Amino acid sequence: MSLQTPTHHDDGVHAAADALIPPDAIEVPPGASAELYNVDLAPTQRAGRRWSGYNIFTLWANDVHSLGNYGFAIGLFALGLGGWQILVALVLGGLFLFVLLSLSGFMGEKTGVPFPVMSRISFGIRGAQIPAVIRGGVAIAWFGIQTYLASVVLRVMLVAMFGGLAGLDKNDVLGLSTLGWLSFVGLWVIQVIIVSYGMEMVRKYEAFAGPVILVTMVALAVWMLGRADWSIAWTTPDSLTGGDMWLKIVGGASLWVAIYGTFVLNFCDFTRNAVSKKSIIRGNFWGIPLNMLLFGGIVVVLAGGQYKINGTVIESVSDIVEAVPNTALLVLACLALLILTVAVNLMANFVAPIYALNNLFPKHLNFRRAALISAVIGLVILPWNLYNSPAVIDYFLGGLGALLGPLFGIIMADYWLVRRSRVDVPALYTDAPDGAYHYRAGFNLRAVGALIPTAAFALVMAFVPAFGAVSNFSWFIGAGLGALVYLLVADRQGPFADVSGEPIAVPSTH
Repeated sequence: MSLQTPTHHDDGVHAAADALIPPDAIEVPPGASAELYNVDLAPTQRAGRRWSGYNIFTLWANDVHSLGNYGFAIGLFALGLGGWQILVALVLGGLFLFVLLSLSGFMGEKTGVPFPVMSRISFGIRGAQIPAVIRGGVAIAWFGIQTYLASVVLRVMLVAMFGGLAGLDKNDVLGLSTLGWLSFVGLWVIQVIIVSYGMEMVRKYEAFAGPVILVTMVALAVWMLGRADWSIAWTTPDSLTGGDMWLKIVGGASLWVAIYGTFVLNFCDFTRNAVSKKSIIRGNFWGIPLNMLLFGGIVVVLAGGQYKINGTVIESVSDIVEAVPNTALLVLACLALLILTVAVNLMANFVAPIYALNNLFPKHLNFRRAALISAVIGLVILPWNLYNSPAVIDYFLGGLGALLGPLFGIIMADYWLVRRSRVDVPALYTDAPDGAYHYRAGFNLRAVGALIPTAAFALVMAFVPAFGAVSNFSWFIGAGLGALVYLLVADRQGPFADVSGEPIAVPSTH
């Protein structure tokens, strides 16, 4: 029986309709299992894919310029790196990321499948829940936290516009004021509405937000230059030199890659809709190394300009925004930061748990239902309390984050080095005992066996003070060890079939 789905969508209305399709309304193709296949997990058809190089570029235009990234890069200035050293660290990290994200992105473009399904290749049709749940768990927590941080900016903006609202910001209900709750829930609803229209609406929002934040940040840098009489401080009295400087530069580049440890795993969630490999290369090239050079220039101007003005090192972009003397300009800057934070949250912290939940309950969930469940979890965990708890951030989220390097190493080694990118896509959706990815009861014990010791070592590096000297390089060490151990135990005999998923594919704008 054939799939009862249209072969082409002409607009976002149809895309929204697809997001509403109940899972049991889609016929499961012959040989596939309803426990593994639904409209969101199915591979995407090549015809009609819409993610161009520009769309991929705008992903990075938003994510690279996130408030968290500015805080990290400005922190390098405070730790003793001068202007040109920060630029070198960021560009070096950008080049690493360009390679890693291109390798990860090509996987999505070839197969058309999201990350949880991609994980079935190396971990098995059941074992794939391990990397999917780890990635999704990290994302849900950070979705709530980032929404909370954006709500703080919204509160500042609302009080600046309507001074009378300040009275609503003085009480406490479960850790937030009345104005805090109104701001958080308002942004929560906006994000749920956007993502409920499916990946096509996410694509359109990212395309809109990218230019907005680029123009805003460049304008902020020019304004800072004007305040500093068009010159900046390139170094501080505490700036490092010699070997210590280069160690900090390389360490900063490595940490920059680690920040994207989540995204390099599930980049295929987006590139499964990419029109070609060339679009991925173009989007990544302009969006990663070149965009990071621009990002680094803005960081150096903001931090160096402020240091020249009063000898202090700022901690975040918010410090600069709060110094804007004109209320109208302050409001515009806050709006831009809100647009940015929503864009970053959608791509980095909302899409991943949607697919992870779909993978857990494919018979009962679709994109919209999974989005609502993810959002509700992100609300009920009261994320502001998580953010204000160093133990939760360091041990729970930090611990989960430490596992991302080994996972990446295992999945990449299996796909590129063992299988040489040969994938039987229809077999990813069958639970037949002789299926290529059934392994043993649905688990590839070789991959799980490689993950356990390398994950344990990654956790030791993350939390044991004796490893502090190499902690900056923990993601690379974890990824390298994961790949090495897996290659030692992997089944290299095959045969590894390369079968297209087109016969069971669905339109990409769902």
